[in-house]
Amino acid sequence: MGLSPDSPPVSPSSSPSRSKGMPTRSLFMVELLLALVVTRIPYLSVPFKWLESYFHEASHALATLVSGGIVSHIELYPNGAGLCVSQGGWPVLIGFAGYFGAALWGLLIFHLATWARGIRVSFSCLGLVVLLSIVLWGRDLLTVAILLMLALLFLLPLKLSHSPLLTFALRVMALMVMLNALASPTVLLGMPGRGDAAMLAEQTWIPAWIWVGVWLLTSLTMLWLCWRRVDNANQVGSQKV
Repeated sequence: MGLSPDSPPVSPSSSPSRSKGMPTRSLFMVELLLALVVTRIPYLSVPFKWLESYFHEASHALATLVSGGIVSHIELYPNGAGLCVSQGGWPVLIGFAGYFGAALWGLLIFHLATWARGIRVSFSCLGLVVLLSIVLWGRDLLTVAILLMLALLFLLPLKLSHSPLLTFALRVMALMVMLNALASPTVLLGMPGRGDAAMLAEQTWIPAWIWVGVWLLTSLTMLWLCWRRVDNANQVGSQKV
């Protein structure tokens, strides 16, 4: 639809896609590149590995509960690794859920960060989930401290929900979760007999490298869905201008 002579000019910042916190295509590529660079910087990348590790272990825990098992606690380590200690449940679902769940959580956070109307409620719920994890599954001081930092990160939108810098940071954070979920399974290829892939291979007789391939494909799909969301929103925005 064209603009009448009396209509005010439409700037990029006031277009429908940007008003919803949706980045332009070029900004999305910048965010993806920034996320890729940060995940490759030693030491600086560790806090973001904790984020992916938390979602990984939380996904193991949720799969355990859904399949009838009991979760004792989760642990997060200084190097960014983690552990979910549990009993019972369906081993195949529990083993698969870790890397798959982390990528899915990353996609969810990206969607929430581009949904301006619901960002306050959505990230408040995520913060409360992390706080609940502390109560139910946090046992050691390091794990509790890490989870408190993550909870604070998710609760920031309560005060800063309209901050462009915050939504930018949340999108980059979501992309880093998916990129870490993409990179982490490849480490298992050099760890024969260890890790989730080896456990799944024992349970199903499907080779570990196939499980790793499925997780890689899952993470790539999540990243592609983020791009499609940005691309579709920008197409709609350009048609309405």
